[in-house]
Amino acid sequence: MLSHPEVASRFGFGVYEADLQTGELWKAGRKIKLQSQPFKVLAVLLEKAGDVVTREELQVRVWGKNIVVDFDHSIGTAINKIRDALGDTADNPRFVETLAKRGYRFIAPVTVLSGTSAIKSTESINLDLTSESGSAPVVLEGQPGTAPQIEVSSLPNELDLMRRRRKVFGFWLWIPVGVLAGLAGFYYGSRSSGPLPRIERLTRTGRIAPGVQAMESLPASATDGLRIYIPVISGGRSVLAQVDVRTGAVENLPLPSEISSATLGDLSPDGSTLLLRNHLSPESEQSLWTVPVGGGSALRVANVVAHDATWMPDGKSILYATGNQLLINRPQDGSSSVFAKLPERAFWLRWSPDGKVLRFTLLDPIKHTLGLWEASSDGKSIRPILGNWTKPSSECCGIWTGDGKYFVFQSDRGGSSDLWRLEGESIGEPKRVTNGPLSFVGPVTSRNGHRIFFLGLETESLLQRYDAGRHEFVAMPGFLAEANRIEYSRDRQWVIWTDASGKLWRAKADGSELIQITPDSLQVFLAHWSPDGKRIAVMAKESGKAWQIYLVPADGGAPEKLLRESRNAADPSWSADGQQIAFGRVTDIMGKEDGPRAIQIFDLRTHALSTVPGSEGWFSPRWSPDGRYIAAVSLDQRKLSLFDTVLHTWRTIAETTVADPVWSSDSKAIFFHASSAEMQPIYRASIPDGRLEQIANLSNFNGGDTEDYFFCGLTLESVPIVRSRTRTGNLYTLDLDGP
Repeated sequence: MLSHPEVASRFGFGVYEADLQTGELWKAGRKIKLQSQPFKVLAVLLEKAGDVVTREELQVRVWGKNIVVDFDHSIGTAINKIRDALGDTADNPRFVETLAKRGYRFIAPVTVLSGTSAIKSTESINLDLTSESGSAPVVLEGQPGTAPQIEVSSLPNELDLMRRRRKVFGFWLWIPVGVLAGLAGFYYGSRSSGPLPRIERLTRTGRIAPGVQAMESLPASATDGLRIYIPVISGGRSVLAQVDVRTGAVENLPLPSEISSATLGDLSPDGSTLLLRNHLSPESEQSLWTVPVGGGSALRVANVVAHDATWMPDGKSILYATGNQLLINRPQDGSSSVFAKLPERAFWLRWSPDGKVLRFTLLDPIKHTLGLWEASSDGKSIRPILGNWTKPSSECCGIWTGDGKYFVFQSDRGGSSDLWRLEGESIGEPKRVTNGPLSFVGPVTSRNGHRIFFLGLETESLLQRYDAGRHEFVAMPGFLAEANRIEYSRDRQWVIWTDASGKLWRAKADGSELIQITPDSLQVFLAHWSPDGKRIAVMAKESGKAWQIYLVPADGGAPEKLLRESRNAADPSWSADGQQIAFGRVTDIMGKEDGPRAIQIFDLRTHALSTVPGSEGWFSPRWSPDGRYIAAVSLDQRKLSLFDTVLHTWRTIAETTVADPVWSSDSKAIFFHASSAEMQPIYRASIPDGRLEQIANLSNFNGGDTEDYFFCGLTLESVPIVRSRTRTGNLYTLDLDGP
């Protein structure tokens, strides 16, 4: 607690900073919204970090002695807003802890970043070793007769030069702050795995590409010790870049024209050659290329298509994954031989430094789970590791430190990823490395020592509609701010939408009568109204299971599964009379599986299942409101075609990249997003002539901060609604041996 008149004005905790003078809260260099009253409460908690702050003290400090308000409600509301801003929870707090009938306590370690005066002197910190929270909070307390020493810089090596006074079991001791960190620091307030290493941010662009696990895109990176090679968002597309490990400077990597959409596989052991996939389409297997990091011609790896690859330990041969197999390719003669056959598809292939063990991630395309596996150097001994650690399994993307001492991987728990480590080749109980508040993914280790780099995800996005008069996108109404996919009922009275966590919501078109339609146990991808507005067809899945189609009453109720099968089923679309539902399957990257993939129709009266003639190789069906056409997308997402339900004929109306087709309410047009094309245009295709008109693209966003976007649906006036992404993530770093 700062007791001297020279008080701190800026605090740091985790990736957050609070400026008490300006009343601003920042997260990883980005200002986040927090109202004035909750911020004042936060300021008091930060000033007394580690101490219990009573409700009475908050009343006096924030509201004043003579102000009459409902303090129970006001303080409770303020604390909830603080937790919302910090991504915190009352049940498992990382920052603000509630102590029943006593008050609140800020439990995360707090750093003083600056004060009203930076007088060079000593500073004392009271270390409370009997904290009820289980963490070891640090409380700043001015030494009598001196002003606190406040350094503007928060670099650990500068802080370690300072000396502090400590009170331990009733005695005052002088302890270096570096030693204190080992005693005190549960970074981000972790309570389960001891002191966690200090995390530092490396980049500040906010444009490191996060990957999409559901699309078999994991955020792979590699380093030669001086640079980190990693995908970034540029011009609405993912491109390969290099990051300077000393300065964090990001520079797009020039690649030969043959590789127009590069996905990183690995960097050769000598650091000279990148192994890339040319990801031109959503097909599961892609061509494989080698490219010198210093520039030069790209070389196609002959006779190889793969969904991931790495160099063999000798740096001469290539281990690649295709289908459910691992194969070794020898570029000298172009031959390949089977290394191992696997139960599922392998990704993120990483050899131990001694070349004796291969660890990799297996993705189950039906259950959509990730798991860590390993194989011996001869490919004969294959087994899962940490098989029963989480249920369903969610571990992936592991990598060894250069000396093999640690194996670091990511694990998703409750929708947020953190990093964990094992001791070398052991498969014992992992130890936590990070504990939020960002999702930390995609680790890469330095070639020497135990420093690791990783992506901290902080995706920020905005729901917008296109304003044709202004030729730009503008914000949507507040109650739809969190919506991902939107559809209005045909009577124009109601709207449904999915949110980022996969919940389905319904409300009146003005936002009233809001209810959650689906239970938390279902992750919803998309949903469509029945013509009469009484039911909703939903594409969703339970954890660890395949995508399925459900019918849900519009007023809420138990979801009814449409099909009795374990395959992935997707994109339910109603017939004009509401008696049939057309549906398709998923592309390889959303779940590669055996079996035909065609458009099928389920009759709700007879439960009969039929296949649309000529629909093999098509997916994402959309039945026109008038019932005349079924639009569908080719599995490579390069064509949009119409099936005439009267003439039983197919006709292609667009040949470009195609995603998320949506019919206008009058059936006279269908809109779609050319998401992989330059500038990502949204097109309107007139029906039946198929004339294409570009409606909008990336240039129609204000401010220049939009990195990419996706097409969410149409307004009641058939105007495109999109979710624009303004920020994805940054690279962070820590030393596994450090505090």
